[in-house]
Amino acid sequence: MSQSLLAPGAVLALWTLVMLVWVAVTRFRALAKSGIDLKAAPPGGRGADLEGILPPDTNWKSHNYTHLLEQPTLFYAVIVFLHLSGGNTELTRGLAWAYVVLRIVHSLWQATVNRIPVRFALFGLSTLCLVALSALAVIATLG
Repeated sequence: MSQSLLAPGAVLALWTLVMLVWVAVTRFRALAKSGIDLKAAPPGGRGADLEGILPPDTNWKSHNYTHLLEQPTLFYAVIVFLHLSGGNTELTRGLAWAYVVLRIVHSLWQATVNRIPVRFALFGLSTLCLVALSALAVIATLG
């Protein structure tokens, strides 16, 4: 495994783009299947306007993509803080990789099965990793 604390961030950024492609592919397929013509759509339409129009399992991918642009933004900042302040340790790398793996599993679960108790557990575990990384970043930057 990479000794770089930035590697997990790069992997999560790439995964976010994979989810974007998955959103686009499933959305365009669902739009075609439902007979919706994008050329006839009113100006200013957004993906959120498709809620209730497209099947829920199509929208789940979009929901997850949105989630990957929320809390993980803190993760990116925290690993940069740790990287710049000498906080690149075996512990921080392990927590960072755990965060990324949990977020990828969360994505796959939300995009396919989407049962809330499991999704919440995955989110909770990844959040605990982020809390620990954040605390370690504060220690590293103040030390």
